[in-house]
Amino acid sequence: MRKTLVGFGLLVLGLFGLVLGGAAAYMGTPGANPEAPRLYQSNYTTYYAPLSEEEASGLLYMVEEEKLARDVYLTLYEQTGLEVFERISNSEQAHMDAVLSLIEKYNLTAPDTLSEVGVFQNEELQALYDQLVEQGSKSVEDALKVGALIEETDIKDLEDWIARTDNEDIKTVYSNLMAGSENHLRAFVRNLEAQGVSYTAQVLPGEQVDEILSGETGHNGHGKMMAGEKHGHGKGTGHMGGMNGKNGGQKAQKGVRMGPADGSGPLRDGSCGMNIGG
Repeated sequence: MRKTLVGFGLLVLGLFGLVLGGAAAYMGTPGANPEAPRLYQSNYTTYYAPLSEEEASGLLYMVEEEKLARDVYLTLYEQTGLEVFERISNSEQAHMDAVLSLIEKYNLTAPDTLSEVGVFQNEELQALYDQLVEQGSKSVEDALKVGALIEETDIKDLEDWIARTDNEDIKTVYSNLMAGSENHLRAFVRNLEAQGVSYTAQVLPGEQVDEILSGETGHNGHGKMMAGEKHGHGKGTGHMGGMNGKNGGQKAQKGVRMGPADGSGPLRDGSCGMNIGG
């Protein structure tokens, strides 16, 4: 048990280190790109503002962080068969597409590894992916805790990036990604509780996690919709992962069934009869 806790502690430290120093330098000439596809449905499709180097680096970092979540979940789904991983991986693809719409809108150059599961341009994210998959492969409980760890870290990173940008379109996309991550965290915790496991915050303050789990954060997944996402109105929010093949997600998602992405539906793992949904 002590060894497991130490392992998770190292992962948390690694995740925190990335948001402080892991953002890649941007490529290309930032600025308006009228030819970019408008994947993100919002009031800011015609909104343009000067893009700072930090904002550009943030976009390129976040698209790979969302890819890390997608790739880890696809891998853990193959290993565990838990549909919550399959469903949330679809939502992570939609999150990638939302960030990619901004990358293209501002004429940046996205990483060329987005279509390859488990391959990252950012070396620190590559190492972290390997660590997370190794940790999550130990047991179903470890896999679900890795999922929750990723979502807590996403929320923390998005809060930091929102505070560091003045562009309203970037803030809007990041706010919606954060609402999705809160839904995903709730889904992973529900799955842990279904197995009799009590969840303890791993990255965020415990009080903040408690508020998220009780749906008292003010997000609740009811922000503007991303392309290809459908929001439900019951407990939690359902997503349909919108895929854009030319943006690099199609290969990684081949054969993945689309469905509510936060795992809130009444799913069952046919191998053991365990309730893995809400």
